[in-house]
Amino acid sequence: MKKETEQGEKMRNEWLREIKRIVLVIVASCIIAVNIKSFIHAGNLIPGGFNGITLLVQQIGMAFWGVEIPFTLVNFLLNIAPAVISYKFIGKKFTGYSCLLIVLSGILTDILPEYPITDDVLLASIFGGIIYAFAASLCLFADATTGGTDFIAIFFSEKFGVDTWNYIFAANVIVLLIAGMLFGWNEALYSIIFQFTATQVLHLLYKRYQKQTLFIVTEKPDQVYEKIKNITNHDATLFKGTGCYLNQECNMLYSVVGSDEIRKVVSEIREVDEKAFINVMKTEQVTGRFYKRPND
Repeated sequence: MKKETEQGEKMRNEWLREIKRIVLVIVASCIIAVNIKSFIHAGNLIPGGFNGITLLVQQIGMAFWGVEIPFTLVNFLLNIAPAVISYKFIGKKFTGYSCLLIVLSGILTDILPEYPITDDVLLASIFGGIIYAFAASLCLFADATTGGTDFIAIFFSEKFGVDTWNYIFAANVIVLLIAGMLFGWNEALYSIIFQFTATQVLHLLYKRYQKQTLFIVTEKPDQVYEKIKNITNHDATLFKGTGCYLNQECNMLYSVVGSDEIRKVVSEIREVDEKAFINVMKTEQVTGRFYKRPND
């Protein structure tokens, strides 16, 4: 009976998690579409990723051939190859929810009317970037993505343990150089402001692929280690040393955890040993065995 109750609870939690993911994806899709039809179109901006390439293709079609190319069609075709890579290496559900967002945001972008909120291009660049980062973070919290270059960024983050968002920003600048040569440099330069704002805000909102190194001097290494393991599923290394001030033997635990876990880990360590000395350092890259929570 107890086993059946636990299984039922597990199924309910799984269903709630999937419902939460769907809701977050739908909300993010709406925000992305509204952002494109308001701030991005108001400033003639080229956002990051394949959304930006799609808008650039639309602009080229209209400027040179007088053809209005559907946003959904171009964005879907661009995302086929990255989606296949994501399906194979990142996760089936992750890719499925990401494709749902790609299709839904594309359809909404095609059908929603334009609603420019401001005619100030700088304001459109800054606030458009902030809103885009918020929508992208909702996707990531739902274990999905906006597609395109985000698929690629997450693939490299998963495979090599590095934070690649700034590298993606650099790649997006190349797209903007093309836009600048074709349509003028003002909008291209403002688009760099948009992308820089989005990248930095996303960096603040979503920390899963960022790492922190913990050095913990404690009198209770076993209990502290249990907290680290239970919260993060990561290991730790115990060093024996001598405190120079009191000339007493001391214990130092070394561990690397995700930046999104650090606050809870430190709080739990304080409950176990309120006198623990904790040094938190930013980690640029991790290689070797490091547990990653599955996207699915």
